[in-house]
Amino acid sequence: MNLSRRAGSVGAGLVLAGVGIGLVLGAVGAVGSRLARVARSVVTPSPRAADLEILGIDTAAQTIRISRSPDTELPGRYGIFSNGTINYLKIGVVLRSDDETVTRKLLTHVGHNETIGQWGAFSGWYFETPDEIHVPYDDVEIPTPVGPAPAWLVPSVQGAAHDETWAVVVHGRGTNRSETVRALPVLREAGITSLLVSYRSDGVAPDSPTGLQGLGTTEWPDIEAAIEFALEHGARRVVLMGWSMGGAIVLQTLVNTDHRDRIAGVILDSPVVEWRTVLEFQAKAIGVPSIAARATMGMLETPWVSRAARAGEGIRFDDLDMVARASELREPILILHSDDDGYVPVDASRALAEERDDLVTMPRFAVARHTKLWNYDEARWNTAIRDWLAAQGLAQETD
Repeated sequence: MNLSRRAGSVGAGLVLAGVGIGLVLGAVGAVGSRLARVARSVVTPSPRAADLEILGIDTAAQTIRISRSPDTELPGRYGIFSNGTINYLKIGVVLRSDDETVTRKLLTHVGHNETIGQWGAFSGWYFETPDEIHVPYDDVEIPTPVGPAPAWLVPSVQGAAHDETWAVVVHGRGTNRSETVRALPVLREAGITSLLVSYRSDGVAPDSPTGLQGLGTTEWPDIEAAIEFALEHGARRVVLMGWSMGGAIVLQTLVNTDHRDRIAGVILDSPVVEWRTVLEFQAKAIGVPSIAARATMGMLETPWVSRAARAGEGIRFDDLDMVARASELREPILILHSDDDGYVPVDASRALAEERDDLVTMPRFAVARHTKLWNYDEARWNTAIRDWLAAQGLAQETD
């Protein structure tokens, strides 16, 4: 796993719309320059950023000591990407901690002869492939507008031939479809076949024409292609599920698809529901005033800026604001979002839930941070999804 050591890492799933900022720095000065550097680093596909230090491994006790952060001290099961003979370490319970370090149980065996790098990246994936949960699956390719995009096709416990409901499951930014493997057990038990998809410029699917990642407006046609694949292979109705920026992609798919009559519901984990709030939150986190962030977003809505940056005809943030567009929604939605997400503020999710309380179910989660609700409380996460699917008539009874 290629890790880059970078301070002030922006969390997985976030993207700052800053592809053209370098062209307009004179208008926002040094503050804009600082935001531009961060924005460019996260809109361009890049190696996973290291966000923790691996301080020691006890191979006799099978424990690992890492630097402490709000993420690394969380209870539950997680993973660490690292350079070395083992690229991904699974970790479990917190055994002890102090002001600066956390010692956790290793769930991946590390031998005496293994070498582990000094820097790592904390991960909520836990599982890397469906093989690790011992379920049957097929490698398939979705014919997207940018080329064949690999996906994992995972039937329910009854088998895909018996499943009328399929889930198209969409990962967030800076990750890949491995992030979504956690959802397979609850979906399979509900009698749902799952497509765990890739999309343009995620490191698995073909790149976008610009080589850049967008905010959901450029990726949603790849999800439309996945819906069409599902319908062509026996699905009668589709559930869309997305993590973080994958949530933004799902919502853009929802309001743009030609197959909306087949969409039976939406599940969102730590989603980006409205981008302006996220961008201002990230700007504040790096010490950039909100006024500068808003000015930058305004410039990126100007077509000539985006064209010069090879980002299309301008980013229409109003189109990406699903709170403002709440009246356009008609499908049931389940939102799972921690109060203290830390990367994507929960505010827009709450606002959407309040605006469309006739459609949106949003159980309260706390502590779990960004896209780690399953890791923090697997039983409650699974129960929330299982109960919601049953309430929508989307769960089959299994023997």
